[in-house]
Amino acid sequence: MSESSVPAPAPRMHIFLTVGSTRFDALVQAALSPPVQDALRARGYTSLDVQCGNSDFDISPLEQRAPDRWQRVDGALQVNVWRFKPSLREDYERADLIISHAGSGTIIEVLRLGKPLIVVPNPTLQDNHQVELSDALAGLGHLRSSTVADLPQVIEKLDATALVPFPQFDGSRFRELLDEEMGFVNPDHGTARKGLSAGR
Repeated sequence: MSESSVPAPAPRMHIFLTVGSTRFDALVQAALSPPVQDALRARGYTSLDVQCGNSDFDISPLEQRAPDRWQRVDGALQVNVWRFKPSLREDYERADLIISHAGSGTIIEVLRLGKPLIVVPNPTLQDNHQVELSDALAGLGHLRSSTVADLPQVIEKLDATALVPFPQFDGSRFRELLDEEMGFVNPDHGTARKGLSAGR
């Protein structure tokens, strides 16, 4: 076989999961579970980085490489887990797909980079507006929202080409869109009730 006829290696695809500064045990544990990792391998992903924050999870399948840093190579999928970094910008830029908690700062930064995003709200938070936020942006087509339990299926079915590109950032318009999508706009007066644009 000539050198020119040797098939090119398949591109390496990387996924990044982040919980920010929060604790989200169930999401981190799900990322390390066979159903999620089987779904990632089936979609062609070869590496997974998990920024686990203060989450508590089972580290027994992992090898500790440094304080608060673990690794596992499981077949075609390399997994790295760590707690914190000063900035996640490089991790966002490197990723082909990002899975995130529903923190508004994380969501906006990822969408502005044009990265496919699956958001998993944390149901354990009190006064939880994460579900409203992720559902609003999912309703606008900018991302996919999932529960922890449904994450394998959402990964399997994700069509990144169907996501609506996030518009050039306009903070006031962004808040208006979310207020409208989340039902915070008073239809009689055209003003937002207490909601995201009111600093919620």
